[in-house]
Amino acid sequence: MIAIKCGKVNTITNGILENAIILVENGKIKEIGSNISIPCDAEIIDASNYYVMPGLIDAHTHISTFSEPTTRFGMIDGNEMSNPITPFIRAMDALNPFDFAIDKVRNAGFTTVCTLPGSANIIGGTGIVFKLRGHTAEEMIIPGTEQMKMALGENPRGVYGHDKKLPMTRMGVAGLWRQTLAEAKDYSDKLKEAETDPTKVPKYDFKMESLVKVIRGEMKVRIHCHRSDDIMTAIRVAEEFNLDYSLEHATEGYKVADVLGAKKATCVVGPLLMDPVKQELHAVSEETAAILCEAGATVCLTADTGSGTAWLPGNIGIIIRNGLSEEDAFRSVTINPAKLLEIDKKVGSIEVGKDADIAIFDGHPFSSMTLCRFTMIDGVAYKNNL
Repeated sequence: MIAIKCGKVNTITNGILENAIILVENGKIKEIGSNISIPCDAEIIDASNYYVMPGLIDAHTHISTFSEPTTRFGMIDGNEMSNPITPFIRAMDALNPFDFAIDKVRNAGFTTVCTLPGSANIIGGTGIVFKLRGHTAEEMIIPGTEQMKMALGENPRGVYGHDKKLPMTRMGVAGLWRQTLAEAKDYSDKLKEAETDPTKVPKYDFKMESLVKVIRGEMKVRIHCHRSDDIMTAIRVAEEFNLDYSLEHATEGYKVADVLGAKKATCVVGPLLMDPVKQELHAVSEETAAILCEAGATVCLTADTGSGTAWLPGNIGIIIRNGLSEEDAFRSVTINPAKLLEIDKKVGSIEVGKDADIAIFDGHPFSSMTLCRFTMIDGVAYKNNL
């Protein structure tokens, strides 16, 4: 049994509690409240002067797959830049449990992340959700959390178009994407037909097999799109094929905030302090997250990186300064990404029965002057910055 004596607890879903106690047993939150008796044999963590909240979640990272430190420039395992359509590759096969980023990001208060393939390919393969502890991929990964990465805009054009290989244009990107999804739907339909007529079983297609859950709406797709026209293309094609999707980055989302709000879209916004290093980022704004929340969209905030994820809390403080409400800010790195990743029954808030994934800060979590002092994952406490 572990008893955390808290100064302030932000439960996320049930308000803020002052001078509360959290009891942890067998890796789960057993009890939380202000009038709780601490068992005499409990290990006590004194956080009476600290700010306690659920462990942070970044829904869009490249932790452990973009290989920190790299051995040679450009040699990363998270971007298979050999074919624009690679739905069969898996981030789990590149997950390095001893990657430099894992300890650093956990020490910043993060407990769960999703690592995704990069955006070189239109369909780039499956990402995976894992906790920042363990020594094998199997031990770290939360089972059943695969999500398919897709990408529009400059990245796939830039990787393949210069060799005069499809796609060279935004039309080519959308066209190849639609063609592949149409083929996947045809393959999926034939599989369903074969359930009642075994003579109609189609020839096994490894690439199409990887897209069956996607085309049936049984696997979330995460669509990289910065420019507002790419955002609208993402929505147009996703709705054509009834995909269960989120919009990654949504950098110019504020230009079509009315559309995204009406659709109750989930937008994973970030990196938050990007420079306009390419054309589709020229209109980047620190007000995007606030505008999208006000319009009715669901916002998750991301650092979209590896070890640099550790700086996301401080960056969020700047986004609050640019209009994002404090409540939306806290939800954007806790319960919102937990829902997107379909793990909100386990993590994302401090509630009885959920995993004991907790972060303890010595000040406001989104202040650049604050340090995370303890991170707890499944009831195991890691002392940080002490």
